[in-house]
Amino acid sequence: MLKFLSRALRNRRFLISLTLAAFLWAPPVVAAEPEMAFSEWLEGVRKEARAAGIKDAFLETALSQVRPIKRVIELDRRQPEFTLTFWNYLDRAINDERIRRGREMLAKHRVLLEKTAARYGVQPRFIAAFWGLETNYGKHTGVFPVLGAVATLAHDLRRSRFFRAQLMAALTVMSSGDVDTTVKGSWAGAMGNFQFIPTTYKDFAVDGDGDGRRDMWNSFPDMFASAANYLARSGWRRGWSWGREVMLPKGFRLELSGLGVRKPLSQWRALGVKKMDGQPLSRDEAKGSIVLPAGYAGPAFLVYRNFRTILTWNRSILYAVAVGHLADRLVGAGPFKSKKPAQEVPLSRADVKDLQKILTGQGFDTGGADGVIGPMTRTAIKSFQQKANLPPDGYPNMGLLERLRGLEKR
Repeated sequence: MLKFLSRALRNRRFLISLTLAAFLWAPPVVAAEPEMAFSEWLEGVRKEARAAGIKDAFLETALSQVRPIKRVIELDRRQPEFTLTFWNYLDRAINDERIRRGREMLAKHRVLLEKTAARYGVQPRFIAAFWGLETNYGKHTGVFPVLGAVATLAHDLRRSRFFRAQLMAALTVMSSGDVDTTVKGSWAGAMGNFQFIPTTYKDFAVDGDGDGRRDMWNSFPDMFASAANYLARSGWRRGWSWGREVMLPKGFRLELSGLGVRKPLSQWRALGVKKMDGQPLSRDEAKGSIVLPAGYAGPAFLVYRNFRTILTWNRSILYAVAVGHLADRLVGAGPFKSKKPAQEVPLSRADVKDLQKILTGQGFDTGGADGVIGPMTRTAIKSFQQKANLPPDGYPNMGLLERLRGLEKR
């Protein structure tokens, strides 16, 4: 029983962390002036909100009980000791229960999801996949008061500008009647079944049931329409999938991998890229990219424009693959065909920071030594690998780190 509870808690934390990855990768914005007392700072928030047209009576109700939350700062400062490998991430994001539950939700809400798909062009399985990954189909929408959480982070110096914008957006959607001032969300203010941060809620949430409110906790029409609207306005291509697992030919030029290279399917076909059953790709002129989230020894994916749209929701390549794969599993597809390695050795955050520092010292821009493997770090790794005549897959592992450490000792 204890093991079950421990596993459930870890999975819940993993779900909540997914939606935060996109903006937590951004470098911290440090305020130019020293942090002022919270009560004095909150008066400045009132003044700004008032200037934006939010009424005094509402602000009195909304802000009177807002206090800094110590636990929010603790969670903001906490980083997991180890990074997640591809297979580890996939195992935690997708399991039999999440697939079963997702299929149940697709059947239960079939008519509404199909109606949403007809309007916005986003297939039901993808809406359900985002829902499953973000909150486990509504089971975990957060326990922190949204206003208190974003106010705490906006007052803090680390990302004050970003969270000040989130606080103003939260006040805006609450003053319009969309969201109650006492609503709870993630420690960073992500809200509802699809964990929209306040600015996303303000700009993309939809009143799908016509009751005059945009309710992403209790209204399925609002929830589904909002998620689909966000994806559609971010560039979702109607009727297209996200991508597919593919077989690369022997001797494939790894410098052609990565989102920086886009080619028509006909050209990938000509280069020998095949479906996993050995059949050739179509001769379609739609463009795609080859991504290798576990390096050249792991699975390869040919991804399309919708994969890039998923990345606007969350900039993690692992997240985007997980969304696509879960969407496929919900409609009967099987597991990936590539073999999972017997053992994966994750890099610690300290290892990643060390790798980034050494790469930077060698003249490769990683965007800073923050311990997070983002797009700039992958590009820097790939550039170093090309220069060192290594397989240029952009993948960080212990072997690469040891080679870099060897260079530093010379």
